[in-house]
Amino acid sequence: MKKYTQIIDYINNLAEEEKIKIGEKLPSIRAIADRFRCSNITVVRAYKQLEQEHFIYSIPKSGYYLVAKDEKKLTTDYEINFSTVLPDKDLIPYNEFHHCLDQAMRKNKIELLSYGQPQGLPSLIETIKKYLQDYQIFCKASQIIITSGSQQAVNILNKMDFPNGKNVVLIENPTYDRMIKNLHLNGIRTIGIKRKFNGIDFEELERIFKEEEIKFFYTVPRFHNPTGGSYTVKEKKEILRLAHKYNVYIVEDDYLVDLDTKTKNDPIYSFDTSNKVIYLKTFSKILLPGLRIAAVVLPEELITPFLKYKQWSDIYTSILPQGALDLYIKNGMFKKSKVMLQNEYKERMKYLKNICNNFNPEILKVNVPETGFFLSLETNKKINFDTIIDDLAVSRIIIKDTRESFAFKMEDINLMKISVSRTNVAQIKEGINGIYNYFSKIK
Repeated sequence: MKKYTQIIDYINNLAEEEKIKIGEKLPSIRAIADRFRCSNITVVRAYKQLEQEHFIYSIPKSGYYLVAKDEKKLTTDYEINFSTVLPDKDLIPYNEFHHCLDQAMRKNKIELLSYGQPQGLPSLIETIKKYLQDYQIFCKASQIIITSGSQQAVNILNKMDFPNGKNVVLIENPTYDRMIKNLHLNGIRTIGIKRKFNGIDFEELERIFKEEEIKFFYTVPRFHNPTGGSYTVKEKKEILRLAHKYNVYIVEDDYLVDLDTKTKNDPIYSFDTSNKVIYLKTFSKILLPGLRIAAVVLPEELITPFLKYKQWSDIYTSILPQGALDLYIKNGMFKKSKVMLQNEYKERMKYLKNICNNFNPEILKVNVPETGFFLSLETNKKINFDTIIDDLAVSRIIIKDTRESFAFKMEDINLMKISVSRTNVAQIKEGINGIYNYFSKIK
């Protein structure tokens, strides 16, 4: 555990044991730095974190003081939200992106006064082409199409015909709930393959590829939503081998590639030599939810039909956010923000894993990845989401109904999805312990 999280725990414990009372001054920055043998900067970071959580407050030239407990509980944003996938509002680069929007208005004024191109803003396409090379995605600019979020991309892929002439979509079960809804609304025949903490059964995958008319296999190989797991390189290559053998396309949703700190954890696309992988990357999850910009990399034979569908659904993706994203990546702001996010979410998961290591696996089994937004909890009994959501909400712990992530009705679901995209370390500690205590009382 890093020093600044130890300091946060220490101050929390002092307050819980009432060694510091409401309104009393906290130990000085120098005193804490000496106690934990760390720099003043580390202490300030910990205190600022506690201040953001409305646990303490600062008085200039005086120090930091403990906030009243009732005041903390009544703070409107004090809830432990394990349900959202929106990025942490304290980590969103509003000012930097606002600057890029202003610059994009000037730079792209001609394009803004005319219809854009269905494929996307040419300068952004070139920028994304170079950006993707950092992740071993090497393609032509003509293969990249900018869409209005990843939902538009999968909606088009679900509807359009593929060269293999097949019409069934295979998804992991559970998977991203919006993909499930999209398939359902489009009336597309869907098959699921069970995905657990340790991945999928490859014998089952081959059987499905062999016996069913699978158009494409939609997969989230990295930081899976909702289990949090990731495929190994060996598993990715096996998925690709089977897809090639049975003429199946793969839609690889790599929505959180920017958070991965493993440099050799290459996407499925990077191993593809048979042009069977469609690579999908959204920028909404780690930048701005309202940005609604994604990039899809297509095999050449799919470009024309994809653009035909796109052109008649929205003509073109909005120019202004495309121009702003282009500048944001080019001027190095995106890279700087990415490093900050990598450090932050890796720290949250590490902190969470330290807590969960003390859990009795007979009560809760926990799958905590090294980073990302999601982890999953598995119980040895069916989870009654009709009651648990309301029960936990009383303690201001907000969870999502994991049943939405399952494509097919299942009587017994014992998996719970937890998102830490908007929870700090103090909320993580309180929330995850609250969930564990809840299940420990169930007989």
